[in-house]
Amino acid sequence: MNPADLIREDLRDFAGYGSARRTSVTGSIWLNANESPWANVADAERTLHRYPDPQPQTLRVRLADLYCAEPEQLLVGRGSDEAIDLLVRALCNPGQDAVVVAPPVFGMYAVSARLQNAPLVEIPLRDGADGFSSDLDAMRVAAVASGAKLVFLCSPGNPTGQALPLADIAALAESLRGQAMVIVDEAYGEFSEESSAVSLIETLPNVAVLRTLSKAHALAGARIGTLIADARLIAVLRNCQAPYPLPAPCVQMALQALQPDALLQTRVRVAEIIAERERLYRGLQMLPAVRRAYPSQGNFLLARFLNVEAALQGLLTAGIVVRDMRHQPQLGDALRISIGKPDENDAVLTTLSEERVAA
Repeated sequence: MNPADLIREDLRDFAGYGSARRTSVTGSIWLNANESPWANVADAERTLHRYPDPQPQTLRVRLADLYCAEPEQLLVGRGSDEAIDLLVRALCNPGQDAVVVAPPVFGMYAVSARLQNAPLVEIPLRDGADGFSSDLDAMRVAAVASGAKLVFLCSPGNPTGQALPLADIAALAESLRGQAMVIVDEAYGEFSEESSAVSLIETLPNVAVLRTLSKAHALAGARIGTLIADARLIAVLRNCQAPYPLPAPCVQMALQALQPDALLQTRVRVAEIIAERERLYRGLQMLPAVRRAYPSQGNFLLARFLNVEAALQGLLTAGIVVRDMRHQPQLGDALRISIGKPDENDAVLTTLSEERVAA
């Protein structure tokens, strides 16, 4: 199958905006983009008076190497959020093509569907003895029944922490071949024991993967996210993307972060976070204030509390900001706690052990 056939029919031949930097011309005097011929006095590098390359090839090559893909399979943008929104807008006809999700889950899938007026089909996660799990068979049935164009899988799940076996993702994608794209959000993939779904794309072109430099690579402020998919789909989506999605300073920062020494440091930090995650998980399980802590393959933990309001206020009083998850389905007593440095995790455990928190 050609996944580009799932694009909205009115966009399949859409050429997009032909920005000045998408042309292949070369020269030494650039007068084609109405830019200032002088750099701003605040621009120490004297480069920001020129528009950036929409998809810098050097960055795409390095990211492709990082994610075990080919450069033409990558679309780089402003975090995973832009790719999610782009997929929904490009594939879903308003009021017609559905989006399937498994809440509680990352909220941007539903936000993008709402903005596009795409019907949202929710198949709740199952809360079992081993933690949360996805009902992929029910998601398949719902996708077929609703005529969905997109099925979003978050692995590891945010905020629930579970990861999906690669074989299960493959089976779902195979069952939806020709009808829907299965989008695997691997924003926290570096912290997981499961293999990346990128390896499925060659044989299952209706699989696409979201990755980001915001989490493990500590570049949340640079907003560098990547969509990895069949090259034919990427080519069409590029025409639907904003003309200049990547600020030049962010690209340079990303390139520095992808140098061998920086990648080595990232791997060390990831290992430290995983170790701290397990330590904090064990610590939370021992606290009287905690009803239940869930295992996680992300850089966070989800915990239920006997008195979630007291726990939240106790943490805030101590200057510790966590994520209140009470607005999410099934999580009316839960907080999500990101894994910090050892002393920060100690502060969480100390604060939650205080008697007033459990009251």
